[in-house]
Amino acid sequence: QVGLKDFRFGLHPEEKVAAIREWNERGEKVAMVGDGVNDAPSLAMAEIGVAMGARGTGAALAESDIILMRDRLESFAEAFDLSRRTRRIIGQNLVISLGTVVVLVTAALGAAIPLTVGVAGHEGSTVIVVLNSLRLLASRRGYVGLRGAGEKV
Repeated sequence: QVGLKDFRFGLHPEEKVAAIREWNERGEKVAMVGDGVNDAPSLAMAEIGVAMGARGTGAALAESDIILMRDRLESFAEAFDLSRRTRRIIGQNLVISLGTVVVLVTAALGAAIPLTVGVAGHEGSTVIVVLNSLRLLASRRGYVGLRGAGEKV
């Protein structure tokens, strides 16, 4: 689901670090998913460290970039999908906001529209950007969100 080229599991702590070092030396982007105290060194070495579960050890949680609150590997795929959707919406919002500013500033400087209409248009584009962003919260895919673990947002 997330397009992994290679993955390994069931490794001892030193084997995890060696595998991540090998991938890093080849220039690969490495994500490490773990939950135990023995995972802290490999979580720190990976480009993206993902701790599984709120019950993970303090060391694993401290070294992680992402903490998934449920002890389900499917949560990683869901978080990956959510991050892709978020990046896509950020791109859309940049196009909307910058495009609106360019059009309105050009029109206002050319005296095609009054400045107050330009300001109102800019505020309208801000509302559109916020509403576009809210689509992430409207998802019913079961992501853990603002309301807490296990609740759909």
